[in-house]
Amino acid sequence: MGLMSGKKGIIFGVANDKSIAWGVAQQLRAAGAELAFTYLNEPLERRVRPLAESLDSTIILPCDVQNEDEMVAVFSELEKQWGEIDFVVHAIAFANREDLKRPFSQTSRDGFRLALDVSAYSLVSMTRCALPVLRKGGSIVTMTYLGSVRTVPAYNVMGVAKAALESSVRYLAAELGEQGIRVNAVSAGPIRTLAAAGIADFKKKLSVAVERAPLKRLVSQEEVGKATLYLLSDLASGVTGEVHYVDGGFNIAAG
Repeated sequence: MGLMSGKKGIIFGVANDKSIAWGVAQQLRAAGAELAFTYLNEPLERRVRPLAESLDSTIILPCDVQNEDEMVAVFSELEKQWGEIDFVVHAIAFANREDLKRPFSQTSRDGFRLALDVSAYSLVSMTRCALPVLRKGGSIVTMTYLGSVRTVPAYNVMGVAKAALESSVRYLAAELGEQGIRVNAVSAGPIRTLAAAGIADFKKKLSVAVERAPLKRLVSQEEVGKATLYLLSDLASGVTGEVHYVDGGFNIAAG
C-alpha cells in the first residue's frame, strides 16, 4: 500500500515534462494517488494530455484560473466522478515578460493586476471552489519562491505576487483549520522550467544557487515532488500554514 493509496486529487499547472507540477504528479502517482489534471488551452492540452494519460489519469479538464465559471466546472466534474477529493496542487504563476524585464517601479498597473490575479488570487478562488468536494483532513499545497521575502534580480512583480500567495496560505490555513483542511506552500529553488525561461539571467541564478546553497547543488523536480507528497499526505497531518523550503538550504545562506 502506497502512502497515498485510495486518495484522489487534482493538479493545476502542468505545462510539460519539465514543470515542477509534473514532478509532483509523478511522486503522487508512485505513492498510489489517483490524479486529475487541468490545462489552459488547446496547445497546452496537446502537452498535458499524454503526460496525464501516462499516469493513468482519465480526468483532464480545461481551466483558465481567471475564469470562475471554468473553475467551478472543474470541481463540479470532480464531484460528479469522484464525490470527494483529498488534495489540490496549485502550481500556477504568470507575469508579463515586459514587467519582469523593466525596473520594478515601472511595472504597469495592468501587469501588476495580472500577476497578482493569476499567481495569488487564483489560490483563493481555487480553494473556494474546492471546498464543497474537499474532504475533512484534505490538503492544499501551492508553489512559491524565495523572491517573496528577498529581492531577486529580474523577479520583480512576481516576487510581490509570491508574497501575496504566501500570505494567502496563512490566512486560508487559519480559516480552514477547524474543518481539518491544511494549506501549505513549497518554496523550491531554481529549476529549469517553461516559466523560468521568462526570467532574465536565469542561468546565472542557477550558478549562484549552486555556489551559495549549503548542499552545493541544484534541487530536482523529484525532490520538490517528494516534499509536496509529504505535505499532502497524512505524514504532515499536524502541519499547516507553512512555507517549506526545498532549495538545498539556499534560503539560510547570507552570501
